[in-house]
Amino acid sequence: MFSRKLIFIHCIPIISFLTAVEIVIYCASINAPRMALNVFDHDEYRPPVWKSYLYQLQQEAPHPRRLTCTCEVDNRPKYYGREYHGMVSRDEADQLLSVAEGSYLIRESQRQPGTYTLALRFGNQTKNFRLYHDGKHFVGEKRFESIHDLVTDGLITLYIETKAAEYIAKMTINPIYEHIGYTTLNKEPTLKKHLPVCQEVPDGPAPRGERVDEEKGLTSLVRRATLKDKDHATKYEKVHNFKVHTFRGPHWCEYCANFMWGLIAQGVKCADCGLNVHKQCSKMVPNDCKPDLKHVKKVYSCDLTTLVKAHNSKRPMVVDMCIQEIESRGIQSEGLYRISGFSDLIEDVKLAFDRDGEKADISVNVYEDINIITGALKLYFRDLPIPLITYDAYPRFMEAAKITDPDKRLEAHHEGLKLLPPAHCETLCYLMAHLKRVTQNDKDNLMNAENLGIVFGPTLMRAPDLDAMTALNDIRYQRQVVETLIKNEDILF
Repeated sequence: MFSRKLIFIHCIPIISFLTAVEIVIYCASINAPRMALNVFDHDEYRPPVWKSYLYQLQQEAPHPRRLTCTCEVDNRPKYYGREYHGMVSRDEADQLLSVAEGSYLIRESQRQPGTYTLALRFGNQTKNFRLYHDGKHFVGEKRFESIHDLVTDGLITLYIETKAAEYIAKMTINPIYEHIGYTTLNKEPTLKKHLPVCQEVPDGPAPRGERVDEEKGLTSLVRRATLKDKDHATKYEKVHNFKVHTFRGPHWCEYCANFMWGLIAQGVKCADCGLNVHKQCSKMVPNDCKPDLKHVKKVYSCDLTTLVKAHNSKRPMVVDMCIQEIESRGIQSEGLYRISGFSDLIEDVKLAFDRDGEKADISVNVYEDINIITGALKLYFRDLPIPLITYDAYPRFMEAAKITDPDKRLEAHHEGLKLLPPAHCETLCYLMAHLKRVTQNDKDNLMNAENLGIVFGPTLMRAPDLDAMTALNDIRYQRQVVETLIKNEDILF
């Protein structure tokens, strides 16, 4: 253990801008070898020791020194200050900046009047960068409120990439992520029972109403016996949803344990689970995103896999709840799914799910018209950013619908199902079983598989970037796909 006295002495220089947690981590790193990592001791978790080398380099980086123009300059752009020197040559700028490392000025290009260049002294050389302004200043992807911030970030990046180029190239080797990082902290309990999704159909059907080996799944009849079966939640793989992020104060990568350098946009953050990593490290992170409800704040318009992982369920709760409500009180309703409910009330259901999740009240006491519930379910599928039948699987299903031989067409649909992500396949399976039950009441509701195909075709599948004529021609094949899935639900799933 570190002495309190030693920790206090080392914390003083940085205590003004480190959070309490980061202070502890930083102090621990000072007392350990620069590149060392703590690992599990007898399977007992210990916090990681961050690698402080890049943080120290950032502290050593040159500071920006604005070279002020003492002369009056005509036509000075309003968004530049006294660092603007007008139309001076590269040689003149080099001579002016030779006074100190980190000095900078802005000049107008002699070759292209009306364009501007940031001249910056680094490594005893003058570097020239084309400078832009669109409300913020930038020379690359990052945008800054002031020239001073832009130069500060640039000097940090130049210094670290110069001093630690080889080190940065090897950062992703032996990452902390594999030992005590995100995967360990978020490890889910092992499931004793696992239901495979979209498995191969065994040779010969199981007897009606009988249970088959649990290792091979359940028969359709048993599988459909309950609407709520979250106790057998499947582990779905999910890619991280990384977005460029600006971190306040010093921050460390949760993949390689190295400091995330720079003034702004130092790395990327997963919008679904909050994982913070370098941009280059994000390419190495496995597809093991475990969304957190504090990041996933809505139900509609949310990626399907993200939603089910955040709620630890097999399917979106909106699908389960709406279908349960429809089957309990409206499956024989005439024109089910074809007749539209009031759009304002459907929007109310959507807001209720976004606000309350599985606690949303969609009972007959609140929404007497069952068409409001069917409308809310169809709206959920229409609002998915990636359709239930995904963009990747779409062409395969379109090809399958055009096959004339019934057996080959069915086989092609089965191949298309294999292209769906597990959460999409499970949800589609559940929905088709429900629609099959709807068709079994078609004498009352007048909704057979063909009618439901017309309703759900464009709702469940769509192709990106199609021209109007192609999209219009695809509608009839979309209908045929859904019709085939309903009629052969027991075989295909």
